[in-house]
Amino acid sequence: MATNSKTLLVSDLVSSEKIDHVPSNYIRPISERPNLQDVYDDPIPLIDLNDLCGPNRSHVVDQIGLACRKYGFFQVKNHGVPESTIANMMQIAREFFKLPEQERLKTYSDDPKQTTRLSTSFNIRTEKVANWRDFLRLHCYPIQDYINEWPTNPAHFRAHVAEYSHSTRDLALRLVDAISESLGLEKDYINKQLGKHGQHMALNYYPPCPQPDLTYGLPGHTDGNLITILLQDEVPGLQVMRDGHWVAVRPVPNTFIINIGDQMQVISNDKYKSVLHRAVVNCDRERLSIPTFYCPSPDAIIGPAPKLVTLDDPAVYREFTYGEYYDKFWNKGLASVSCLDMFMATSSV
Repeated sequence: MATNSKTLLVSDLVSSEKIDHVPSNYIRPISERPNLQDVYDDPIPLIDLNDLCGPNRSHVVDQIGLACRKYGFFQVKNHGVPESTIANMMQIAREFFKLPEQERLKTYSDDPKQTTRLSTSFNIRTEKVANWRDFLRLHCYPIQDYINEWPTNPAHFRAHVAEYSHSTRDLALRLVDAISESLGLEKDYINKQLGKHGQHMALNYYPPCPQPDLTYGLPGHTDGNLITILLQDEVPGLQVMRDGHWVAVRPVPNTFIINIGDQMQVISNDKYKSVLHRAVVNCDRERLSIPTFYCPSPDAIIGPAPKLVTLDDPAVYREFTYGEYYDKFWNKGLASVSCLDMFMATSSV
């Protein structure tokens, strides 16, 4: 727990000082600002998962494959996660961020290696410019290894988060199987590459910002994991890079946003790309988003699927452990250039 008197979180900075401008340490250089007037509206694919376990499975798999190849992002409905589970998760997250400062700070840490921690920005140890975001990050698989680290306030926090974690893990596994099939691999191929598996979650809180054109909730980045399952409230903020332009992804109730992460790009040998995305803020409303990051365990060895490596399509990446990648991801910080370039295969010529 933090013991100094400095305001550690952007939400407490906003509430305590009633600021009408963005402090200098949050202001991006002019060339890196959001340019919110240049954002397009263009929906990403919405895929109905109702038939993923039925006779039309191959059609749904083809839709998922097309979305992964063309967009790197898609939405899903009829996903199997109960509406009550989603509602409870959103409610408990809101309650957490409304707790008194000293209660929330019991879980504060600036160490990315902590498996349960409240923090701000992305990695305040390495960043030169801060991000307009607070987050509670939780490791949640195997759940019994981490649940006793989680907050106990608000009441029912552990119960609601555990229920949600179980449901999203089931969804992640079904999606991973479908993506594996869409690549022409065995249904369980990718599943078997993940070692003991891993799952993280972030509860992201973006307070209202007096000058949203000067800063980010999160700047453009790719996700370092396998796939991400994003739950968001009704406030827009997610934007995705497509064809050189930023596209706003509008929230659709009771759907999830799915995006390909760097590990899936590696396994697919660049057939599927991990796409840049960012979170912008606004001056009127707070925003809450909850991404679930499904990933390999640290000792899992990741590399292009042999079936996808040919003379015409040689291996783009070398093999590496996910733990090796994860360390570089956090040390590098969020940037428009993925750290996958550190894992490129060397030429045999």
